[in-house]
Formats: sequence, C-alpha cells, structure tokens
Amino acid sequence: MKVAIIHYWFLTRRGGEKVVESILKLYPEADVYTLFYDEEKYGNYLKNHRVYTSKYNTSFYRKHYQKIFPLYPKILKSLELQKNYDLIISSESGPVKGIKIKNNAKHICYIHSPMRYCWGYTNEYLRALHPVIRSLVKYLFKKLQKWDYQTKDNVDLYIANSDNVAKRVKKYYNKKSLIVYPPISPELFIEPLNKKVNSKNHFLSFGAITPYKRIDLLIDCFNKNGEKLVIIGNGSEKEKLQKKAKENIIFKGFLKDSELGEYIEKSRALLFPGEEDFGMIPLEVMSYGVPVIAYGKGGALETVVENKKRVGQSSGVFFSNQSKKSVCEAVEYFKTIEKEFNPEWIRNHAKKFEECNFLHNFKEIVESYLQKSN
Repeated sequence: MKVAIIHYWFLTRRGGEKVVESILKLYPEADVYTLFYDEEKYGNYLKNHRVYTSKYNTSFYRKHYQKIFPLYPKILKSLELQKNYDLIISSESGPVKGIKIKNNAKHICYIHSPMRYCWGYTNEYLRALHPVIRSLVKYLFKKLQKWDYQTKDNVDLYIANSDNVAKRVKKYYNKKSLIVYPPISPELFIEPLNKKVNSKNHFLSFGAITPYKRIDLLIDCFNKNGEKLVIIGNGSEKEKLQKKAKENIIFKGFLKDSELGEYIEKSRALLFPGEEDFGMIPLEVMSYGVPVIAYGKGGALETVVENKKRVGQSSGVFFSNQSKKSVCEAVEYFKTIEKEFNPEWIRNHAKKFEECNFLHNFKEIVESYLQKSN
C-alpha cells in the first residue's frame, strides 16, 4: 500500500510533529509532504523518509510562516502529490487537509483542531495585533475560514486527538470523528523517578509563547507573588513579555531534551493557562511525577485529574477563569497541598497515554475503515 503523510510544517518539534513521527512507525515506507521543512532546526527525525515540500519552502517564508496565513491556499496548491497513493493521512490544524488528491485514494485526517485562526479563537489572535491592522487581518481570517470550510469534504474520515476536538469538528465542520489520544514517548518512562530531587524551587511554563497560550497571565501573576517562574520556549509574544517580566521570571528559550528534563524534574508544578485542544506537554511533565496547574477547560480536562478529597490521587489542580486573580489563587491553593501529591501516581496516570496505545488504536481504526470501504 502506497501511503503519503501530510503535515503543515516541520519547523519546530512540538506535539503535532511527534504525532507524525509515531504514525511513520506504522507506515515506515510512507512519503512525507509538508509546506515548510527546516531540516537544520528540526533535526534528523525524518532522515529515513522522502520529504516533499511546497515551492515556497525558502528561508523567508519559513521565517514568517505564521504571518503569511492568507497565502496558505496558494502555497498548498504548489504542494503536489508525486505518486498515485492508496492512502493519504493528513496531520492537521492548518490548511493541509485541502491538498488535491489525483486518484481515488482514501484520505484520513488526524486532526489536532480546526484552524484556530478561523474557528473560535480569532479574537485571541486579533487582540495581540496593532489596532491599525486588526480590521484587515480579521477580513483575511474570514476569507481563509471560507476556504477551510470548503475543503472539509476532501477528507473521508476524521480522527480527533480528543473529545474536545471531536466536538469542535462537529461544531465547525458538521463532521463526525473518532477519537485517538496523541502518543507520549515511551522514553519518558524508562528511567525511574528521581526521588532524590530536593531542590524543587521553581514553577514551570513550557511550550510556544503565542497569544492563545496566555503566558501573559503568568507574567502578571508571578510579577505579583514573587515566586520563581521558568519559561521555556519561543514565540511571537516572547519579546513583549520579557520586557514586562520582573527578575523572578526567567526565560530560557528553546532547550534540548536533556536540559529540558532537568528543569522539569526540579519544578514544583507546570503552569498551563491556555485553552488547549488536547495538550501533550502536561502529560510529558506528569511523566516526571510533576503536577500541573491548568485552566479548567478544553483538552486539560481529559489529561489532568483533580481530586480535592484525595490529593494523592490527583495529577494537578484547575483554575476556573483566565485572569490574574484566578491563576494566583490556584498557585496559592497548590502551595497548601503541594506535599500531598504522589509522584508515582502522577506518572502512572501519564503512562495511560503512552505511544503503544496510540499506535494500537490508530492502526485498528485505519485498518477497519479501509476494510469497510473496499
């Protein structure tokens, strides 16, 4: 069976890219298609696969990939399938589900979310823009939304990464989808928990620093409470937030896995203030036995367990509003129960999302669908 796997871009190695790497374990001979690919920054994770890119895969477009969203349909059009495939698998929260399929190949879309620019989170992005260009960008978002909706029928089967996303697919595309939770790397569970770590002296924020992640709430909160906060990651909001942050807030940028692990191990808790579609980062942090303080909405409700009566059977706590007050109250509450958390319980909870479960469930759904459709 000839298989093509399509992903919006390989510029940083985050949750969506790790999902593709897992899918490639099921289809090791598959070709990979993407709009933008920066092998130097991404690493050699795709070295054993043929990777096809769009004609716009230049340093300029890679650098400004988030700002050129009006061009996504045009860029996708330049990404042509080179063979007649039997199966197309798209990994999607951008435009690639709309790729032109020449033959009768089945198209299965593993969807991380309908495009956030267009569906439900438009105001989050607009809020971060200068007022002068806000109206223009809003118009461009609407235009992209129309195109995105027109491509929804290009998919034969949607597989959502969470119940939360399945509801969004139904709401915005009026499509049903099956659910397979994303894979957490088995490598995170090889080493036993480091019980000798006694210098847990900071809170942690980890991931892309973009508007909807709401890292601004953490800056406001920790500017007030004076606790040490380490922020790992890069993004469009980083420079602005750095200027606003006091000395107790440290920005680390991108870190290699080995360095990242050390910071996670020494964390008191992960702060997760955005409304995520699913969110692999909380589970990755939980694999170290570290609890999570999360906004109680979206994908976090499917990964974080809060048990106020038995904190030892919890993996974190929730806060109810995206406000400085709500985040600060959650941090203060966490500090009163911090010693009651059980790192082994937290890790065992994260292990339920290990990659082997993803591979089994994804493969079963795909094979069942292909048998029925033949």
